[in-house]
Amino acid sequence: MGDAQREVIDRILDTAKVFAVVGASPSPGRPSHQVMGVLEEHGYEVHPVRPGEEEVRGRTAYPSVADVPRPIDVVDVFRRSDRAGVHVDEAIAAGAKAVWLQLGVVDEEAAARALEAGLDVVMDRCPAIELRRRGRA
Repeated sequence: MGDAQREVIDRILDTAKVFAVVGASPSPGRPSHQVMGVLEEHGYEVHPVRPGEEEVRGRTAYPSVADVPRPIDVVDVFRRSDRAGVHVDEAIAAGAKAVWLQLGVVDEEAAARALEAGLDVVMDRCPAIELRRRGRA
């Protein structure tokens, strides 16, 4: 990973307070469920975004990023690459400061839109792994 990418990751993890986790699963065995737990353990406020679910990890789940009732710093996307762009656009519309596409999720066009809108972008990385790298997980 290049220094510029590391700087973006560190800036996000140092300044963010509120994450929206798109694709958050109610199943404890799923990575999105586990990452939500790591984020919460590190003091972040986490809002699951999962249509059709009422709650995930004891938190109210929302059908879309737009439905989260407070300002969002980071939209963390656990969706396939071909579906990620919709959520990046939601992040832009919601005024988020960053989008974080999880491991295996890459959408260069959506990333370019986010950057153009002034958001920080991380792709193909996991915040829980990055917190461990920094000695915080």
